[in-house]
Amino acid sequence: MGKATGFMERERNENPWRSEAERIRDYSSLHLELNPRERQEQASRCMNCGVPFCQSDYGCPLHNLIPEWNDLLWRGDERGALERLLKTAPFPEFTGRVCPALCEKACNLAEKGASVNRDNELYLIEKGYEKGWVRPRIPSARTGKRVAVAGSGPSGLAAADRLNQMGHSVTVFERAEYPGGLLMFGIPNMKLPKSVVSRRIGLMREEGIVFQTGTEATPEILKDFDAAVLCGGARKPRTLNVPGENAEGVRFAVDYLTEATRSVIGGDIPSVSARGLDVIVVGGGDTGNDCVGTAIRQGCRSLTELEMLPAPPMERTAGNPWPEWPRILRTDYGQEEAITLFGKDPRIYETTVKEILTDAEGKIEAVQTVRVRRTPEGRMEHVPGTEEALPCQLLLIAAGFTGCDQKTAESFRLTLGSRGVPETEKGSHRIGGKLFTAGDMKTGQSLVVRAIADGRAAADEAGFFLK
Repeated sequence: MGKATGFMERERNENPWRSEAERIRDYSSLHLELNPRERQEQASRCMNCGVPFCQSDYGCPLHNLIPEWNDLLWRGDERGALERLLKTAPFPEFTGRVCPALCEKACNLAEKGASVNRDNELYLIEKGYEKGWVRPRIPSARTGKRVAVAGSGPSGLAAADRLNQMGHSVTVFERAEYPGGLLMFGIPNMKLPKSVVSRRIGLMREEGIVFQTGTEATPEILKDFDAAVLCGGARKPRTLNVPGENAEGVRFAVDYLTEATRSVIGGDIPSVSARGLDVIVVGGGDTGNDCVGTAIRQGCRSLTELEMLPAPPMERTAGNPWPEWPRILRTDYGQEEAITLFGKDPRIYETTVKEILTDAEGKIEAVQTVRVRRTPEGRMEHVPGTEEALPCQLLLIAAGFTGCDQKTAESFRLTLGSRGVPETEKGSHRIGGKLFTAGDMKTGQSLVVRAIADGRAAADEAGFFLK
């Protein structure tokens, strides 16, 4: 597995970032590429560790054969490495860009030093497209069974891909005008170029999958199929539940990012823009950071990001040992850009919105914030006397999601559990009859790579049901 002494001879080297001053002027990729020889050297750092935690439940949810394809890459067999990667990873061009790299954090090298680089995965799939190694995989025979997949996000695409390879005839229903779901609209172009999503969709079409866009999947539409997998995501956004929340200028983060992406695709002015505005983002996760990066590119006047929880520690604590995901302070691309542009970190911790202040026309003009603290019982409470009014004409709520949207639940008469997701047969993806579910719609809000793994698992269950 790799070069025996590679991890001692070579330092970790990532795909270099474009400078903040340069990249905030466009929506192009955040990164540049390493040269092929350096990429090969990076693969040599994957050591024969005996117990590859990168493939364990702490690491990659797809259980990618990471040491094997790193070894092949180091030896110069790029095509062989790609073949090993594709045995478990259906869409490395997505996970290689937007996965938080659980595998890296669980790498044995991560315990004491710098882990093996996940960028090797992205290099292999892009080299495969460049060399023509990635080709349509058309099933040799069809089963005669028809399967519907509702939703074309990561879990929907993964389920459709696997069911199609089983030989079933698959139709994917997508309510938006383009396929891709979260991948197309929820993740900004600089993190995941939309040409990359469209390229994969085109390949899947060549493999025989039908995409029907602008169509809401309903029980009536799905009744003529032999099985259906609901992959509609966790679409019910969490609200702030404060006075003034319905004011003009208050938007949910994914709605804002969706409109921004539509404008990038169409080359027109977005229906909601941060240009010249004081922007406040509520939420310190990935989606909040994407809002920060997008608002900067649109030309916001100022930017503040609110986070209810305290700032994470700089290093692991005793209660967060390797190979668990490290709960430490990170400064992501959007925050780095804000620091460059405005001279300070936009994040304010242990603070939330108490009230949204509006003008005479009902438009937001300021936000009253307040400090919060955790009580001995574990509840969050306001700290009296810490209120502060911040100017704001665009408030973006990136506070997460609470589960399946009500319209879908009512349409399919779903029984929702405590997390707002459909109840399924115990230990299964099956809701009942010929109906299955996967991804965020089943598990609640999670990661793209977990949604892909769950979509594949649901497809396996549906495939067994169809035998």
